[in-house]
Amino acid sequence: MRIFRLLRILWAVFRFGLDEIVLSSLKSPSLQYLVRIVTFGRRLHEPRGVRLRRALEDLGPIFVKFGQVLSTRRDLLPVDIADELARLQDKVPPFDSDLAVREIERGLGRKLDDLFSQFDRAPVASASIAQVHFARLKGGAHDGRPVAVKVLRPGMRTAIDKDLALLEVGAALVEKLWRDGKRLRPRAVVAEFDKYLHDELDLMREAANASQLRRNFADSRQLRVPEMIWDYCCQNVIVMERMGGIPVSQVDRLRAAGIDIKKLSADAVEVFFTQALRDGFFHADMHPGNIYVGDSGADFGRWIALDFGIVGTLSDSDKNYLAQNFLAFFRRDYKRVAELHVESGWVPAATRVDELESAIRAVCEPIFDRPLKDISFAQVLLRLFEASRRFNVEVQPQLVLLQKTLLNIEGLGRQLDPDLDLWKTAKPFLERWMQTQVGFKGLEEKLRHEAAQWSHLLPQLPRLMHQALTDSSHHDRMYAELRALRQETQRRNRLLLIGVTCLAAFALMLAWSFFGFRLPGR
Repeated sequence: MRIFRLLRILWAVFRFGLDEIVLSSLKSPSLQYLVRIVTFGRRLHEPRGVRLRRALEDLGPIFVKFGQVLSTRRDLLPVDIADELARLQDKVPPFDSDLAVREIERGLGRKLDDLFSQFDRAPVASASIAQVHFARLKGGAHDGRPVAVKVLRPGMRTAIDKDLALLEVGAALVEKLWRDGKRLRPRAVVAEFDKYLHDELDLMREAANASQLRRNFADSRQLRVPEMIWDYCCQNVIVMERMGGIPVSQVDRLRAAGIDIKKLSADAVEVFFTQALRDGFFHADMHPGNIYVGDSGADFGRWIALDFGIVGTLSDSDKNYLAQNFLAFFRRDYKRVAELHVESGWVPAATRVDELESAIRAVCEPIFDRPLKDISFAQVLLRLFEASRRFNVEVQPQLVLLQKTLLNIEGLGRQLDPDLDLWKTAKPFLERWMQTQVGFKGLEEKLRHEAAQWSHLLPQLPRLMHQALTDSSHHDRMYAELRALRQETQRRNRLLLIGVTCLAAFALMLAWSFFGFRLPGR
């Protein structure tokens, strides 16, 4: 089946003229001649951006997601391609509404008319994994409440499994054939995306993710997360509070509504670091199609997050290392950045810190004190890659989603406020966060967190200590284990001595045989 899928991909490349896009960008007369031969007989009247978007849509959800990520990197793409790929955010062709209705009724076990007093059959948004319809609930405590109904595309699991199988084969080839393959750990990265993509296919998991994120930002004036209506949620259908607002990509509408764009951009940076470092739980699919901005009422000027199928998590160790790396980076303490890479095991222990420090400084120093519009992240990433290859820096699969999210945030910031100074905006938050982790406040918070457990254990300590000292059976078991350990050690020592003696005797016999055989010939 994989060979058929590979042929399908090659057919899409040929059909939509993607080979022409690649080859025509190379400054070589011979390759230009090859383009004319390869493209002969094909009708390629549509612009290249349109052809690329249609090819990704034709190939399925994983390729659509790839296009979504690319669309936020306008510093890496020509304007026409970036504009066209942006249509993948929320304009993926929908599937048939009758099929959506059948999926809803099958999942919730009731007829549509019994669930909703109003249901818009035309989807309001269509994405690579699911599509959304507006409706009003019928009956019960939520009677008449406006909601959004998200329904999973049928057959998604099979399609994703096929594409992931191809990615796994490609990752294995990269690891074997490319000299940087093992260091980049492509198979581990594909396995990580496999996990998150399959999580995205379970809409109940998405609803739980949204509920957790909503609880984390319950008192926030920066981020709003819709409420899930749990009585109407199942594995392939979820129903949530309907949210209004303006898509973040429509900057002119945001300005016309009187929204402070500079504050909105700064809030995006703080929301990202709050999710990643304070909570270790972050929205990992923050492309413009999933982000709105409130334009009225209590939500005015506040970020509104949607689509929680992919979230990332960080351990306390990950958060600590990331926070220290970010803070050292923003303080231009490149030596500390290098030391942290060695301490965390991201580079070999024998790496010279001063050499790694010098390489990091050469890459990062030119981009400080400059707005996003003046930074070429393509060049920065290229030079960081070259430095990481030189020092054998290992890719950390658990951080792939965080890196992807940070790229999304950069893309949003570039669209909203090109003059945003990402470093100066993030530094105060990181300093405050570090104080809460390693300072007196951090100690106080940890003591408060552990107090409940201590209150249960402390009264038992005298009794537990008395039992440990007076429990003869415990002592007998301990002494028996020690005796058994000693006997086993003595037995191994005897065997070792016998083995050494035998080897010595064998060596002497060989020596005698050798010299004894040669003595008569002297």
